[in-house]
Amino acid sequence: MGKVQPHVFSWIIWGVTTCIVFFAQLVGKGGIGTVPIAISGFTTLLVALYAYQKRGEIKITNSDWFFFLLAFSSLPFWFYFSSPLAAVLVLSFADSLGFIPTIRKGYVLPHSEPLGFYLIFLFRNTLAILALAEWNLTTTLFPGSAGIACLVFVFVVKYRQNKI
Repeated sequence: MGKVQPHVFSWIIWGVTTCIVFFAQLVGKGGIGTVPIAISGFTTLLVALYAYQKRGEIKITNSDWFFFLLAFSSLPFWFYFSSPLAAVLVLSFADSLGFIPTIRKGYVLPHSEPLGFYLIFLFRNTLAILALAEWNLTTTLFPGSAGIACLVFVFVVKYRQNKI
């Protein structure tokens, strides 16, 4: 088994987008179902801090920089929209871009990511959707797209682990 090495770029993007989506979901009347998103945002930022401290062990590629900058360049657009839905659309897109460096790293180093964590993340997103006070695109898109991305990631890494 390899050593767990979170990709700092992915975790920064996920932390920032998750925290912003939490506030958008509050405006979208998500109710108690937004609490797991808030907790996840804070926890994700802590993992990003850890990943930053351990970053010397992970190779940052040009494509990682590209997707990191692309994701962050999309974040200011949510300020220009008066609609929480538009904000969640942009933030879900940015969050999905955040998966690309981790998928690349997981493909190259398939034992460097704890797959159980991503399955828990998928479960958390499913529970968050089920707990929402109101189901609409504003409240369900972000946890739904993040859950799907986790599932794709687990399949990619599991495939690579079986090939090596």
